Amino acid sequence: MGRWGLAGRLLPSVVLATQGERKIGYAVIGLGLIADHFMRGVQSSPNSKITGLVSGHRDKAERIAAQYGVPKSSIYSYEDMDKFRDNKTIDAVYVALPNKHACGVYDPVGEGGQACVVREADVYDCERGRGDDLRVQSRKCELMIAYRLHYEPLNLKAVKLIRDGALGKVQTINGAFGFNANPTAWRLNKALAGVDRMFDVGIYVLNASRYLTGEEPVKFTAVTSTIDQDGRFKTMEENVSWTTKFPSGSSRRAAVRMGRRCRGTQGIWSKGWPGDEPAFNYDGLKLRASFSSGEKGSPNIEIDDANPERDPMHFYA
Repeated sequence: MGRWGLAGRLLPSVVLATQGERKIGYAVIGLGLIADHFMRGVQSSPNSKITGLVSGHRDKAERIAAQYGVPKSSIYSYEDMDKFRDNKTIDAVYVALPNKHACGVYDPVGEGGQACVVREADVYDCERGRGDDLRVQSRKCELMIAYRLHYEPLNLKAVKLIRDGALGKVQTINGAFGFNANPTAWRLNKALAGVDRMFDVGIYVLNASRYLTGEEPVKFTAVTSTIDQDGRFKTMEENVSWTTKFPSGSSRRAAVRMGRRCRGTQGIWSKGWPGDEPAFNYDGLKLRASFSSGEKGSPNIEIDDANPERDPMHFYA
């Protein structure tokens, strides 16, 4: 999530909090697994604190509130969450809801003027969140998709190698991301996960090929499949595999799986290769690369780096 506070990137007034006036106050909407990672990250940061909670389960919210020092008066249900717009301890809102429910909270967040930080959203959701009419635009509500790997050191190192030309020209990138999904996981429920597997998990792999190279795809083809007939994939397909073409002429092949664990990327450049395995985890990330130094007779440059930071440092706000 970054080292300097997400809300500090969004609102100049909140930057003052990182300069010693007070900590940035986050309200968290939805108290599931991803919220737990985020709140532990905030707790470990000297810049931020949890100041509000929104949940459909009051008993759970009160237990978590006690853990993070949130007063009961700053606990809201989904029915009365619009009241947090008047809570002056809340500077920013972290939306930790399943994909299809996230966009429904933009209006109450916007009315309060708090910065809104979401895990993921599509273009339509972002435009809706920023406001398509003058009434919403006048709220000056800032919206950020907080993708943690944009700030992760090994990803930044890979980007620099590529942008500096050390690897030469990209030819192809292969990537995969998958889980052996629990039958009760919300990702298996189309009503919660969204349109399809691509828009749920596939965006992580697709985005990797975009931010690593700085290119946007010009052609996309995909196929879906469900191999494991074990009852888990009744409303959502198990697998999506796709190929994208980019302006440079390179191709990127990728897949997402819900029936098996796979989390890595591997690229081929004209001077060598870089690879990440695992690539999308919250910790334990590794970067390996081998490429020509450019000097005749010299051995290849070898990189084998690991990020020692542990979860929840990706959510350090």
